[in-house]
Amino acid sequence: MNISWVAIERMVEQHADLAAKTGLGLEGRAYRVVARAHSDDELLVRLRSLDLEVDRPSLEPLCRRALSAQELTQTLGAGKPPLGDREEDWLWVCLAVLWERWFPDEPCFEILDDRIQAGYRLHAAKDPLGTSLVWLDAWADVLTLMEKGGIRSMDEFDERFAGSQSLFNWSQDLEDHLWNAGLDERHFLWARVEVCREGLRRFSTGDPRLTENRRRALAESLFELGQTEQADALYKEWLEADPGWGWGWMGWSDLYRWARDHRKDHSRGEEILNQALSNENLRDRTHVVERLAHLDGKATRPLVVGPGTIKRVVDLPASPISRVREARVGRNEPCPCGSGQKYKRCCGR
Repeated sequence: MNISWVAIERMVEQHADLAAKTGLGLEGRAYRVVARAHSDDELLVRLRSLDLEVDRPSLEPLCRRALSAQELTQTLGAGKPPLGDREEDWLWVCLAVLWERWFPDEPCFEILDDRIQAGYRLHAAKDPLGTSLVWLDAWADVLTLMEKGGIRSMDEFDERFAGSQSLFNWSQDLEDHLWNAGLDERHFLWARVEVCREGLRRFSTGDPRLTENRRRALAESLFELGQTEQADALYKEWLEADPGWGWGWMGWSDLYRWARDHRKDHSRGEEILNQALSNENLRDRTHVVERLAHLDGKATRPLVVGPGTIKRVVDLPASPISRVREARVGRNEPCPCGSGQKYKRCCGR
C-alpha cells in the first residue's frame, strides 16, 4: 500500500504529543511542526548540513515542476550518497516548510493534504463557511495538480497523492458539504454544480457508482437552484443512454418528491418511477418498487414491476422521511427510508 510521507507524519501526530517535542529544536525528530518554529535561514543551514545547497531563486523552478516536497526530496537526493532515514526525513521537512512559506500559491500534495484535513477540523467545529472556503481552495489545488502532473484519472491521482484521505472519498464529502452549506448560502450550490461538472469531465473511475452519484448531485443542485429544465434534460439524456439505471430514475423522482417550493409534485415523481418499472432491464428494481410505495404513502397499492407483470405491495406504511439539513445521514447508519440497509447501500448510493 502506497502511503505518502505527509500521511505517515499525520498518523504519528495523532499518537504523539508534538507540543512537547517542539522544544527539542532541530536535534529532535523530523516533524514539520518542529521545523515551522525555525527561521528560513536555520532551515537552509540544516539543508546545507545534508549536502544540499538551495535558496529561494533556485528552489522556485523546482517547485513549479514537482507535485510534492516528497518528490522534490527524492529528485534532489538522486545520484548522491544515500541518507539515513532521519536525515532524509529532515530533508523533506525543511523543503516542505520552505515550500509552504515561499510558494503558498503553488499547490503540492502536502499543502493539499493540510487543506483537506483543516476542512475536516472546521467541519467538526461546526464552521460550515470555513469548511466550504478551505475545501474549495483544496479542490482548486486538485485541478491544478492534475494539469501539472498530466493526471487523467482519479485512480492515478490517488496513487500519486497517497494522502491522509483519498480523493475518491473526500470529493464525495465535498459534494455533500456544499449541498448542506448551499441550502443557506446559494452560491455554494453553484460551486457544487461546478465541482460536479469538473469531476464528471476530468475523472474516470473503475467504480461507476461514483459517476452515477455525481450525476445525481449535479442534477439535484441545478433543480434546487431553480434550473428545472436543465435538471430534467440531464436525467433524460442519462437515462436514454442507460435506461436500466434504477438509482437515476429514483434520483429524478426525488427532485419532485423533496422540492421545497411549488414544484413539489408527487404525481410527477410517481410517473417517473412507473416509467422506470416498465423497463425489463431495470437495475435495483426492488428499491424502485419500495420508493414508489413510500412516495404514494398508501398501505396497499398495485405496482407495475415489469412489462406485463402486476404485483401488489401490502402493509407498507407511509414513511415520513425528511432531508437532513445540517448534516447528512452517515454512510454506515441505517437508511432513513426504512429499508433496513445501511445508507451507503440504499438512498446514499
